[in-house]
Amino acid sequence: MKMENLPLTKNKPLQRRLIFTVTNDLNYDQRMIRICSTLADNAYQVTLVGRKLPKSKPLAERNFSQHRIPCYFTSGKAFYIEYNFRLFFYLLFSSFDALCSIDLDTIAPGYLVTKLKSKPLVYDAHEYFTEVPEVVDRPAVQKIWKKLETWIVPKLNYAYTVCESIGEAFTKEYGTPFSVIRNVPFAKNENVGLARHDPPIIIYQGALNEGRGLEHAITAMQWVENAQFWLIGEGDLSKKLRQQVETLKLGDKVIFKGYQRPAQLQEITPQASIGLNLLANKGLSYYYSLANKAFDYVQAQVPALHMNFPEYRKLNARFEVSLLLDTLEPPEIAKQINRLLADKTLYERLRKNCITASKEWTWEQESKKLIDFYQQIFLPNT
Repeated sequence: MKMENLPLTKNKPLQRRLIFTVTNDLNYDQRMIRICSTLADNAYQVTLVGRKLPKSKPLAERNFSQHRIPCYFTSGKAFYIEYNFRLFFYLLFSSFDALCSIDLDTIAPGYLVTKLKSKPLVYDAHEYFTEVPEVVDRPAVQKIWKKLETWIVPKLNYAYTVCESIGEAFTKEYGTPFSVIRNVPFAKNENVGLARHDPPIIIYQGALNEGRGLEHAITAMQWVENAQFWLIGEGDLSKKLRQQVETLKLGDKVIFKGYQRPAQLQEITPQASIGLNLLANKGLSYYYSLANKAFDYVQAQVPALHMNFPEYRKLNARFEVSLLLDTLEPPEIAKQINRLLADKTLYERLRKNCITASKEWTWEQESKKLIDFYQQIFLPNT
């Protein structure tokens, strides 16, 4: 089957060739779009490789190349086997100076091909893959992924992740040093948060997957007056959550917005009054997480509810931009939402802290570490 490709859109001097591999369909991965765009702007020739789904929308034109690999299977073990098989042969016949595998689900073909070609392999751990709830709940599956991680990660010279907690855990277990490049957005105009929606919006942006606290948040909306809960994204729980809303007769208060491209999301998020990032303490990946939505809410001047986990405590220690929850019990979620909506003094303090934090937590600052990281790979005698 023919693979989809979009050519480069800018004529500029190209130096090192980098390939990045993911398992999504590319259009909605804000972290990878930022990373690839930044490196392309700094004279790297970049290709981002993902998969093409039956309902994939056309790729947006960008300043880097994009390939999507179509697969017969779209989920489960069969998909991972087929995709990694196809990815191996794509990489084998591709020219590159360094390859970056995103998470464990693309690392096997990356490791094998870079060994065959004697090229550097970079590991970008977006999450603690063997500790996500979908894997933790399936011991046999977890064992397979753990063996893969144990086989490859200790052999790596170049690796980075999204937060200190995950990096420290990997370094402690495998001895591999991990740099930290946080998943933060570009800076926004200070006036971005002036157009709030009426009635107030409580927003969640991200995958509708297990362990995200979404079913608890929906239940909590029974006790939240004069507000709407917008869910932006889709996932494994899409159907189940819609059924829950129907059962609870909350169709006027819980709105499913589906997938939104990054540009659309940047217009929607500033309309919200409260951001949600509610994770179950189910596996170290969630406990150690530092979600990109935490920074998206800050840039949009949207105070948030996060879990009382290490990385969110660190953020609040620097700038108090959120309330931290110790439980996912729906009455407590509703209580804290109502508190933010009613306590104007508290809300305004958090919002102003978001403005201050938004000047520091930006991709303009974080991207400097990314550029330095890739420059180090190609320095002589490294």
